Amino acid sequence: MHGPDPLWYVVGTLLVAGVIGGVYYVVRGELTDPEVADTTAPVDPAQTSAATATSMDDDAAPATSINPESDPQARVLDLLPDDERRVLEPVLNSPGITQIELRDRSEFSKSKVSQTVSSLEERGLLYRERQGRTYRVYPSDDLRQQQPGK
Repeated sequence: MHGPDPLWYVVGTLLVAGVIGGVYYVVRGELTDPEVADTTAPVDPAQTSAATATSMDDDAAPATSINPESDPQARVLDLLPDDERRVLEPVLNSPGITQIELRDRSEFSKSKVSQTVSSLEERGLLYRERQGRTYRVYPSDDLRQQQPGK
């Protein structure tokens, strides 16, 4: 047999994967941990007390905050990933839009639009009707009934 034992390749690969995973875990923890992010910048106590007072005032007056029940479309769009939002917004603005027009507005490929529309359709956010060689896409009844001004 020529060359090093294949077992060394396996051990080396596992070692490299472990190091990469460890570095990812440490960096991810530092980026997502709010306490670490807050301790890196100097904090002015006056700003902290003002921010706390402002947040308490916001909790005491919920009438001035945005009620998610008053605009469910905005709430749905906020919860969706960017690619699904780029497909659903034109459907909400122009019910009955074709998938071809949707592809042009979202600037996605034909297959990406088709997959995203199928995913949104499975979750009940929209539905589509066949028209010739394409589909017309409509928002679901729940989203359509709650559109402001309609």
